[in-house]
Amino acid sequence: MIQSMKESNMIIKNVLGCTLLLCGLSFSSCTDEFEKWNVNPNEVSPEEMQQDNLNTGAYFSQMERGVFIVGKDMGGEYQITQALEGDLFASYFAPITSWDYAPYNNDHYALYWNWYNAPFNDAYKNIMQPWKSINDVTTSNSPARALANVVKVLAMNRITDMYGPIPYSKFGKAVQVEYDAQKDVYDQFFNELDSAITVLTDYVSTNKSGTYLADYDNVYNGNVTKWIRLANTIRLRLAMRISNVDEAKARQEAEAAISQRIGLMKSADDDAILHQTTTLTFRHPLWEIGTSWDDEHMSATMDCYLNGYNDPRLSVYFQPADETGEFHGVRNGMSHINKASYKGVTSRMNFSQGSDMQWVHAAEAYFLLAEAKLRFGLGDKTVQQYYEEGIRTSFASAGVAANVDGYINNKTNLPKSAFVDVSTGRSTDVSSMLSMLPVAWDDAASNDEKLERIMIQKWIALYPDGQEAWSEMRRTGYPGWVKIQSYDYQREVKQGEMISRLKFPTTEYSNNSTNTQAAVKLLNGEDNAGTRLWWDVKR
Repeated sequence: MIQSMKESNMIIKNVLGCTLLLCGLSFSSCTDEFEKWNVNPNEVSPEEMQQDNLNTGAYFSQMERGVFIVGKDMGGEYQITQALEGDLFASYFAPITSWDYAPYNNDHYALYWNWYNAPFNDAYKNIMQPWKSINDVTTSNSPARALANVVKVLAMNRITDMYGPIPYSKFGKAVQVEYDAQKDVYDQFFNELDSAITVLTDYVSTNKSGTYLADYDNVYNGNVTKWIRLANTIRLRLAMRISNVDEAKARQEAEAAISQRIGLMKSADDDAILHQTTTLTFRHPLWEIGTSWDDEHMSATMDCYLNGYNDPRLSVYFQPADETGEFHGVRNGMSHINKASYKGVTSRMNFSQGSDMQWVHAAEAYFLLAEAKLRFGLGDKTVQQYYEEGIRTSFASAGVAANVDGYINNKTNLPKSAFVDVSTGRSTDVSSMLSMLPVAWDDAASNDEKLERIMIQKWIALYPDGQEAWSEMRRTGYPGWVKIQSYDYQREVKQGEMISRLKFPTTEYSNNSTNTQAAVKLLNGEDNAGTRLWWDVKR
């Protein structure tokens, strides 16, 4: 299509002289045709952009690459936006190295400025800017805008849950942008998801193929039904996030997500995964971080839960240690760690260079349903049925479904009560830190214990998305985790507590100072790592 248009434009150039002669005889009719001639033959025209979805597809692909940052030589950027942020705070991974420029850093809750600047700044460059480019050339009933809004909400939810208030509703309207309170950001999330789900459902109803932007979509290959299921699951995720601070709104949004006719993610086949294709290749950043660089390995918390439960997902998530053939972790928050002492005896993350990038697992939908049933009585199954289906779906995603029944019914295995540092041999009793519950459901337990059991398995199933796991740990207080070794390297988070947020970027104080100062007031606390977010009221 593009080539044929270029050829026709060259013909127009060649006959332009003759046509101008005729213009002298009929000036008005000639000027009517002028816009057609005034085309650069080496550029794609707006009409071509619309016909081939180039005006939206390329930006949509950019957004997909920006949710969890991937691309050529982007492993370091992923590390400082994910692996050294939520992945540490959720205690999925722990560093086995130290950085000379930041000897005390995020792993010690002593936030390093260049690291906490990155998630914010990258999100506006890689998500909000391409979203605006799509928004500017589409209408409210456009499937392209609807898909872009789903990705935007998924990505920016991660950002507001890192920082709290963020610039959102007024983005693109000024150079220096005001911040929205987190409650207002969530309200807009719900409105955007509601609109997107409606538009995409109408599209599926009237288009036999049910696909859109297939050439640009590396997650679902343009399958709109799967995008709707993801959108409903995100809506339920956000509804439960605010359940402790706005119960009525949470119930309303949860019910809307559950009752929508296409529904939630249902099976491992619905997992949202950014696939490597002929048009998108990258070195998986967790392979770079864990294997190539040996910067981060399995955490002590993962060690205690997965080994204690004899969890079949252990060998899917992590690799056995080179020297022992066993699975061992590292405690977070250690100082002056010696990489040589740990790299051979602790477990790397089990990703290859060519692994796909996991976004959202369908198992999450069932754990959300279990909590929605527990809190609000929503859904047509019991809490236990949803809980167990969440485990089954997680096992299916991990490829270990054959082992699920014994795991679900196990009443004896508990998380390890002692964590052993395999480098030093030192053993630490961590039983008071962890959620010491077996996997098997106990219908006679209190609602709080039921929620704790749900959250243990949800935390395991969310892997490797430590950002989402960290958010849920802050919201519910579960599961318990092995505390960082020392709180002495910072003054913002209280002893024994979990870090609450990232500080606003130093770049915002430099470039958007007035609005950033105003945003601090929206926090109802200081701009530091110990100030809790709007929805974080239970712990």
